[in-house]
Amino acid sequence: MNSSSSSLVRNELDPDRLPKHVAIIMDGNGRWARKRLMNRINGHEKGVETVRTIVRTARQLNIAALTLYAFSTENWQRPKAEVAGLMLLLTRFLDTERPTLFDNQIRLNTIGQTERLPNGVRQKLESTIAETAGHTGMVLTLALSYGARAEIVDMVRKIATSARQGSLDPEAISAETIADHLYTRGLPDPDLLIRTSGEQRISNFLLWQIAYAELYFTPTLWPDFSKDEFIRILQDYQRRERRFGAVPSASTGP
Repeated sequence: MNSSSSSLVRNELDPDRLPKHVAIIMDGNGRWARKRLMNRINGHEKGVETVRTIVRTARQLNIAALTLYAFSTENWQRPKAEVAGLMLLLTRFLDTERPTLFDNQIRLNTIGQTERLPNGVRQKLESTIAETAGHTGMVLTLALSYGARAEIVDMVRKIATSARQGSLDPEAISAETIADHLYTRGLPDPDLLIRTSGEQRISNFLLWQIAYAELYFTPTLWPDFSKDEFIRILQDYQRRERRFGAVPSASTGP
């Protein structure tokens, strides 16, 4: 951590109470563009700049995992030109952010039905994942062609297949078994879920994993989301008491 980020944590955040895993539903690119009479792709381009800022800030703060909802299974229904533009932006992001991934020891990861991505995009994604596999600074997960219901269906099929083949006793299936068959295997569950743009819904994102996550909804459109607002949300997170269904301690009152 550099001196500026150390000062940031010292003055505004408790480094011992930061979330280990932050997940973000990045929403509002289209509305940002529409308000400015611009093409939706212009909004997505501006949104990529925000991604760059938040990734670097999370790394500076030593947050262990950051997961970004970049493209949902439902997004395939958008106009072909917009989908093609999004795929081009993803390819550019992987190219331009490669130095950041290496300089900051960020390991790239992905979740979702990535086999549906265009071949060129998928190959670029897979090569970047392989090249950063040994990085230990932070895990950056891009949810691409992702939907939580599809993930749960895939999980059930895998477990059912193992049970049918006799390699898994149905009576032994536990919450850990389920987690081990999800796309997010190996990642901690999110401690904090942020959604931008004022919408207050989860939109088929990490439905199993966010069971005990703290939720934060901001009216800010994703292209306008800033490092300062991210810090303020983390401050709010640190003021919350996470009990995971337990009774409050005597010191905290009712």
